[in-house]
Amino acid sequence: MRITSDSLSQHLRKQLAPLYTVFGDELLLTIEAADLIRAKAHQAGYIEREIFAVDHHFNWMDLQQRSSSLSLFGERRIMDIRIPSGKPGNPGSAVMEGYCRSLPPDTVTLVTLPKIDKQAAATKWFKALEGAGVMVPVYPVERTRLPMWIGQRLDMQAQKADPDTVRFLADKVEGNLIAAYQELKKLALLYPPGMLSFDQVKDAVLDVARYDVFKLSGALMAGETARYVRMLEGLQGEGAALPLIVNTLAGQIRSLITIRKGLDSGRSLTQLMSQIRAWGDQQKAMENAARRLDLKPLVSALMHAAKIDRISKGVAKGDAWDELLQLGLRFAVTKR
Repeated sequence: MRITSDSLSQHLRKQLAPLYTVFGDELLLTIEAADLIRAKAHQAGYIEREIFAVDHHFNWMDLQQRSSSLSLFGERRIMDIRIPSGKPGNPGSAVMEGYCRSLPPDTVTLVTLPKIDKQAAATKWFKALEGAGVMVPVYPVERTRLPMWIGQRLDMQAQKADPDTVRFLADKVEGNLIAAYQELKKLALLYPPGMLSFDQVKDAVLDVARYDVFKLSGALMAGETARYVRMLEGLQGEGAALPLIVNTLAGQIRSLITIRKGLDSGRSLTQLMSQIRAWGDQQKAMENAARRLDLKPLVSALMHAAKIDRISKGVAKGDAWDELLQLGLRFAVTKR
């Protein structure tokens, strides 16, 4: 059985299953989902708690022995199994399969995992978890959904803000949910319930955006000029290394050229994605950009990136940051 993290609270109000598996790469939402399950179990009388943090030194026989033994104090217990790598290995896989076939009595088991890819989802141990309990996949909040998410969180603390203020806050945290969570809690401490003004939010919120290079390249591919400019200014303000930025953007442009040429010659998208080593969510972004952009502007953009590289190394004259801005504008005006 699978349920979304959004519906977990409603599920827990109705029942408490003996086994939950929470997995995903959004740290805040994963933590919150696991906390909800632990809180419900504690409320239901599962007082004792055993934590098993799995690493390459972990002894799987310890979990096997503890699961088959009675609670130390005869109380209901929570078995908290954490596998941060998402890979239990051969010994762990066998133990997990056996564990799921015979869940320990008077026990709620919580297994937390990172994002699981297709290969891991097809393994016997993961299927055993899915068959024996409730799975809670945690998905990242997409940038387009972030204002709605912030609005919902404000509602939970009895506060509101107009759409422009919410969008301002979303721009400031730039997809970092933990930063958004901290800023929202700050607003709850600073101001009473009710409507928040733009000035209140602006004065309280720090510029906690994660202006990293990979997000910058994502904005470039999507042709999101305003976001690209904002992140570029953030990187410049942080003193980011120009060679890293230029090399990353040039690498993405080369990949787009490879895809565009391949599509034009009739090659399959699967082969092309494998060639450029794009996986998961990156595949969709690369495909959308390659289909949106023509080959000639892409080649011209790569030549522009080469020029910026020369400027950044002092070989050519010019302002590298200004040229990076112009590079971003190229992608905005070459929409098909």
